[in-house]
Amino acid sequence: MYQLLNTLYIMTPNAYAHLENDTLRIDVERQKKLQVPLHHLGSVVCFGNVMISPALMHRCADDGISLVLLNGSGRFKARLEGAISGNILLRQAQHRVAADEQFALATAQAVIAGKLRNARQVLMRGARETNDAQDQKVLSDAAVSLANSIRNLPVAGDLDVVRGIEGDAAKVYFSALPYLVRLNVREHFTMDGRSRRPPRDRFNALLSFLYSMVMNDCRSALESVGLDPQLGFLHAVRPGRAALALDLMEEFRAILADRLALTLINRGQITVRDLTEHEGGAVYLEGDARKVVVTAYQERKQEEITHPLLETKMPIGLLPQLQARFMARAIRGEMDGYIPFLVK
Repeated sequence: MYQLLNTLYIMTPNAYAHLENDTLRIDVERQKKLQVPLHHLGSVVCFGNVMISPALMHRCADDGISLVLLNGSGRFKARLEGAISGNILLRQAQHRVAADEQFALATAQAVIAGKLRNARQVLMRGARETNDAQDQKVLSDAAVSLANSIRNLPVAGDLDVVRGIEGDAAKVYFSALPYLVRLNVREHFTMDGRSRRPPRDRFNALLSFLYSMVMNDCRSALESVGLDPQLGFLHAVRPGRAALALDLMEEFRAILADRLALTLINRGQITVRDLTEHEGGAVYLEGDARKVVVTAYQERKQEEITHPLLETKMPIGLLPQLQARFMARAIRGEMDGYIPFLVK
């Protein structure tokens, strides 16, 4: 039996979320639009100008429902949570192993191996399915390059080398990714590498929006098992940065975001009209298109997949929770290192 708590995304401008008995109610222009029992929710994510009543904030904190504020384009702004209930002994162990250079290096190698392996699967699948010889060559060559990067990871002597391998592989991957877009819309969804803060093209804007949701799920998963999302191994520790959540999400970028972005584009669910260029060159997902993406993301999380290590079917949305538990076990010394999720 699997429990997959829902995430409620509030995206309507000037919506008012408030508490009504044991439910979360959303009003727009004084009219009720939605009412959800609180026990059905694991987190509430608000995009842009959404109003939240103090009573609802207090109740979410009491019930362990995280309340996340993002700007209209999906960039993280703030997070409200109740008292920390994580296992202090686990957090102490996390701080100890974070100072262990060998543990940090091995964990970073595993995280990036998972990321590159899953990204490579996306490229190889595209190479098998395309009928265009040039596209097939580009995708196959990129997959070979990523395989070489994966082979180089075990001999990386320090974190900087691991980050360098990841950076070079990412350039190859993102240069090949647009070749998975249908030819008739490819000119509108091309990209010159990965760009963030702000995204500079339509493809990057869609990816950034999806990554923000993956990030929220990974952070929530880590907190649910008692880990500190701020203290990671691959990503450097900085004030306000959820480094461990960034570590955990690496293996899920291709599975939960990249593949979904390609599906939305190729099926015509997201079109050129849904992404607007703003002053200064920033490109953002607009209006109802955000609802389309959020709905597709939630549906993707409900799809079942077989975990190769456990050989058990489970909803994709549970994978961050499971991998967070593996991370906790590795930190406690109950596993011989972290094992990332690898898609087949």
